Amino acid sequence: MKDIFDKIKGNRGPLGQHAKESHGYFTFPKLEGEIAPVMKFKGKDVLTWSINNYLGLSNLPEVRKADADAARDWGLGYPMGARMMSGQTKEHEQLEDELAKFMDKEAGYLLNFGYQGCMSAIEALVGRNDVIVYDSESHACMVDGVRLHQGKRKVFLHNDMDSFDKQMAVATKLVEQSGGGILVVTEGVFGMSGDQGKLKEIVEFRKSGKYDFRLFVDDAHGFGTLGEKGQGAGEHQGVQDEIDVLFGTFAKSMASVGAFVCSTEDVINYLAYNMRSQIFAKSLPMPLVIGALKRLELLKGKEQREKLWTITNALQGGLKDAGFSLGNSNTCVTPVMLSGTLGEATNLTFDLRENHNLFCSIVVYPVVPKGMILLRLIPTAAHSLKDVEYTIDIFKKIKVKLDAGEYHSEEVLNTNA
Repeated sequence: MKDIFDKIKGNRGPLGQHAKESHGYFTFPKLEGEIAPVMKFKGKDVLTWSINNYLGLSNLPEVRKADADAARDWGLGYPMGARMMSGQTKEHEQLEDELAKFMDKEAGYLLNFGYQGCMSAIEALVGRNDVIVYDSESHACMVDGVRLHQGKRKVFLHNDMDSFDKQMAVATKLVEQSGGGILVVTEGVFGMSGDQGKLKEIVEFRKSGKYDFRLFVDDAHGFGTLGEKGQGAGEHQGVQDEIDVLFGTFAKSMASVGAFVCSTEDVINYLAYNMRSQIFAKSLPMPLVIGALKRLELLKGKEQREKLWTITNALQGGLKDAGFSLGNSNTCVTPVMLSGTLGEATNLTFDLRENHNLFCSIVVYPVVPKGMILLRLIPTAAHSLKDVEYTIDIFKKIKVKLDAGEYHSEEVLNTNA
């Protein structure tokens, strides 16, 4: 009999295969200081584009005051216990009601964490006889929710409606035999590529009568950034009322911890009694609830969102004018797509951070195809047009170096040597 730990000795899996060289620099880096466009990395100031603080709420005085006052008044312990047992408060209910009203849904339910909550909501909504049809580039939390499903699941190619049509036809035959239903799962905004899920096109299949299904949308990156009100991709595409279950997180536009799900009263009441990740978990601490109420109040206004889009349009427009490919992004997520090896990617990123004091996330294989280097920039309302101008100038310089082979290397740069 083998020791189950034998297989992990010296093996950190596909994402950790270069951990010895990159840990603490390319992976698990430490950004320090207040959440802002300029933070500390390895003891020096860097202009950072890697913080999901879309609306710049994290350091607004009124937000910091709400957080501090709530921590002083309540501490982090209250309420103690799970919502179902002893962790229910009127403030939790108030936040749920305000979120549901803002999203034009009947009811809402708070979740402790986005990943955990999204995964658990999907699992709770389907039974053994049901079929899930999901986008191939769905976030890991959604994929893990699908994996928990004990019934059939079908995946369609990313935003490919021909593929969706084919998988729905198969799913329909399956539920006709099993007596179950179909849950379609996709994202409002895909966080890596920045393109929106084709919610309008998916809804058309149901409106036409071709297929019968319920639609679950994870709009973590769309909530607060898209739509006239800031409701997200559903509002932006004019199909907000067609989304049956809408998931959002506090970790992006609201720069906090926690999440929520909105739907009909029947669905929310069912989830409250059947989401294992919430039934058996401590209630969201009061300071996070009070802080979220203040953040939601500010998110409802247009000022921060308008600032965000001023920066986004300047950044994306400038990069495109300079010849950079941003793929199919039509949101704030800004993926800069380059060609190169893993060794070139690490040298390029090291140059950005050490010589130009510019910090952005680097994404390589196996997250993206081999030969691709993806530098993901997240603009925020806190950035300035001067930040944008500087970044575009530096990106032009590193592109010239990359094309000239100056970053060429077959080895991953060892930052721990």
